[in-house]
Amino acid sequence: MTQRPHSTTGVRALALAATLSLFALPASVSASNVTLYGTIDSGFVHANHTAQPNGPESFSGITSNIIGGSRWGLRGTEPLGRGLSALFQIESGFNAVNGSMGNGGLAFGRKAIVGLKSAEWGEVTIGRQYDPVVNLVQGLTADGYFGGFFATPGDVDNYDNGARINNSIRYATPNFGGLQFEGMYATGNVAGKVGAGRAYGLAGAYSNGPVALAAGYFFADGGSNRGRFGVNSDWPYREWTSSAGSLFNSPINAGFRTASKVRIARVGGKYAIGPAILGVSFSNAQYASDGLSNFSGTAKFDTINAFATYALTPAINTGVGYSYTRMRADGTIGAHYNQFNAGVTYALSKRTSTYVIGGYQQAVGKTLNQGRAVEATASVGSYGIDAGARTQLLVGMGLKHSF
Repeated sequence: MTQRPHSTTGVRALALAATLSLFALPASVSASNVTLYGTIDSGFVHANHTAQPNGPESFSGITSNIIGGSRWGLRGTEPLGRGLSALFQIESGFNAVNGSMGNGGLAFGRKAIVGLKSAEWGEVTIGRQYDPVVNLVQGLTADGYFGGFFATPGDVDNYDNGARINNSIRYATPNFGGLQFEGMYATGNVAGKVGAGRAYGLAGAYSNGPVALAAGYFFADGGSNRGRFGVNSDWPYREWTSSAGSLFNSPINAGFRTASKVRIARVGGKYAIGPAILGVSFSNAQYASDGLSNFSGTAKFDTINAFATYALTPAINTGVGYSYTRMRADGTIGAHYNQFNAGVTYALSKRTSTYVIGGYQQAVGKTLNQGRAVEATASVGSYGIDAGARTQLLVGMGLKHSF
């Protein structure tokens, strides 16, 4: 059949019109129960020390994702009858100051799930998602109020949920009078190697009035692929290929990226007293080695975090925090990281707020870099900026809008 010359253009116009009509609908459409949502966070950051070839230099610039990750997403549900619903969620991260995609350039790097939910039986989701420890413990930390500035130095315990879990199936129980549990298992999807790259986790939480408590455990296998490690190396060491995304995003734990397994245990609690909230958490992260690792033994990171927030008014929230991390590795290597944080947010409306936040960290001791002992350097929170020095002061201010 002969096709008219303008038919391709017509099809494209029709597709564009259909797409625009979708986004022209209200944010919550009752017919399909689909919601478009997002957050844009941009501002100014200053670091007094950043690692440079000729020594530490200061940095000042406009950047994104200071206290909240910029993202957009779609989520929705479909009633199936008898209290059962289907659900989905796709979420994409991006850099709001240059438009680039976040999370390694993945289309929906923050989350991509489909599942079923029942008020009686709980919820099952499949896809790329957060592990149970993040879901139930993170909400009791300062991360929910002031973002990654208050995170564990180097995010060595996934405090700021830098690692999402691929190929995973997760189950969450209903809420039983404030008590809830979650479990997850993720396959490595490696032919002939059932356990390679797998991950799993379990967590429980309890909330009653002003008190909230949670604890959990997470495990990730690093896989068995060999990768290039170092500028002039051959291929002797492990390339992290776990279903859990990379946990080695800062100079504090980058020297252990060839780990065979990562185990993380976390507990946390918070207590509300009028306009104040007090919180404390503890974590133990262990990075184990094997024949494909370029370090020996098990590197252990023990961290205690404490924070306090106080609402001066319904619009103004203030907070302070402290983190202490102790690292031990190879039997002779050890480092300590002390971090202090402070911040204030001001709500201009229900969806828009401005903020000023800061962090100071001091590193003492030695860590590993490409299998060699080196002086430990500071890196505030989860931002992954190598100070190239023992101390780092990081300050940020900006604007966050949610829709």
